[in-house]
Amino acid sequence: MMKKYFLIFIIAAIIPFYMLSQESENPKTALLLVDIQEFYFSSGYNQLIEPEAASQQAAIVLDYFRKNKELVVFIKHAVKKDSLIHASVLPIDGEKVITKQEINSYLNTDLLSYLQENSIKRVVICGMMTHMCVEAAARASADYGFEVIVLNNACATKDLVFGNDTVLAKDVHVSTLATIENYYGKVVTVDEFLGN
Repeated sequence: MMKKYFLIFIIAAIIPFYMLSQESENPKTALLLVDIQEFYFSSGYNQLIEPEAASQQAAIVLDYFRKNKELVVFIKHAVKKDSLIHASVLPIDGEKVITKQEINSYLNTDLLSYLQENSIKRVVICGMMTHMCVEAAARASADYGFEVIVLNNACATKDLVFGNDTVLAKDVHVSTLATIENYYGKVVTVDEFLGN
């Protein structure tokens, strides 16, 4: 009888540690698709460099999250023209859509409370523009204690002009990702994230 109680005690003590280790190895994850909206595409008024390629990669990871029944959050910026989420990554019934007024997806939205309510520990971020709303989402997510992964080939941006200098979109993209990689989280390709 004593052995039986001892065995029950040992099992009861081990299970919480096992569950904790499983959670740390596989933290509950959400996909944040940031501002993949029509105004950034070829027919829109604020065209980026190769947004189609980025959105195709975003669609691949979106499909993965749906198949694995993991949380998906669409974030869109409130604009008056071409504001619809692009057809390549349209939300389906039951998926959360957040409309924001600010660059930071958390500011004056319910994003943080929604992630916390769903026990999310890690966020995977992709979208547009790399150096604006994507970077802001990555920084804020890290500040709130989430593990951050940014999918570099599922993001897009554009050339920037400062004075007489033009910074090419590729350089804007890479320098932003370098900052994220060095200080805020991990930067990987979609294939790397999916283990392909």
